[in-house]
Amino acid sequence: MQFTAKQISEFLNGTIEGDENVKVGELSKIENGTVGSLSFLSNPKYESYLYTTSASVVIVSKDFVATQPFTSTLVRVQDPYSAFSVLLEKYNEALNFDGGKSGIDEPSFIHPTAKIGKNVFIGAFCSIEENVVIGDNTKIYTQIYIGKDSVIGANATIFPGVKIYNRTQIGDRVTIHSNAVIGSDGFGFAPQKDGTYNKIAQIGNVVIEDDVEIGANTTIDRATMGSTFIRKGAKLDNLIQIAHNVDVGAHAVVAAQTGISGSTRLGDNSVIGGQVGIAGHLNLGKGTQIGAQAGINFDTEENKQWHGSPAQPLKEWMRATVIFKKLPEVDKRIRDLEAKIAQLTAVIEQISTTQK
Repeated sequence: MQFTAKQISEFLNGTIEGDENVKVGELSKIENGTVGSLSFLSNPKYESYLYTTSASVVIVSKDFVATQPFTSTLVRVQDPYSAFSVLLEKYNEALNFDGGKSGIDEPSFIHPTAKIGKNVFIGAFCSIEENVVIGDNTKIYTQIYIGKDSVIGANATIFPGVKIYNRTQIGDRVTIHSNAVIGSDGFGFAPQKDGTYNKIAQIGNVVIEDDVEIGANTTIDRATMGSTFIRKGAKLDNLIQIAHNVDVGAHAVVAAQTGISGSTRLGDNSVIGGQVGIAGHLNLGKGTQIGAQAGINFDTEENKQWHGSPAQPLKEWMRATVIFKKLPEVDKRIRDLEAKIAQLTAVIEQISTTQK
């Protein structure tokens, strides 16, 4: 499928600079752009590629000023990154479009008490247990288990291999990628006098609100009591561990390999980098930003940035990083000073001995 620059501009409410009839049929990064492809420029560090790319159409900001000649047709928009993300989504839908596929593939098991909405697709080797409710237009791909009394909203997409435990609540337009586990046991054990541990029953559930996306191999534990919450619009990357009774705020973004310990609340619109470790029973304020590999063991205020392990405010961490890089130099200087002091001390002692 091909589109003209004019059609793209109209779709994005942009303006054209160049040939409005040039056609594109694929998307590309600007540095790899070829004839017939559409790309975008939002980061100034990639501007040089605009003057060498072969991409037929490039999306740029309204106020972008070129400093060299270029051959691409430009589509000027308010926010190039957001505009291109919209096109990526449309392109992804086209690639994965299945013609409105619905129905139930065999073999599958669907309990007689389960309620399946309109235009639902259920792939082969799925197991849908008793009293499960699945909303309209939802797609349940192959080898998925959905435990009893669970509810999945409308227009959701559950990719192959996902396991959803009993009584999980999932909202509308939720996407869960392959092999995620939703509602597994919280990590709760009571230490005994003899050094052993007794398992604490985890009788709560997981509640995932509308418009959430959960990455592959991410695990979300059910609550000991009550619910573990993933609030509206939150985005979780692959390989994340969310412990029991955690509350991930609305529109929070969490990158891969992060672990959030039990009963911690992550504020709305927070941004968490990769491999972050967050201790339990904390309250992280709205808009909290945490850099990659940071360790958090304290409550945070709203709209603050934290880096390092143990974490520090951004400016303090930057100053500490500068000092840390200089430690080998400082160590050498100290050793040199110690050697000179030793030499001076020896000379002073020799003079003192001579005078006696």
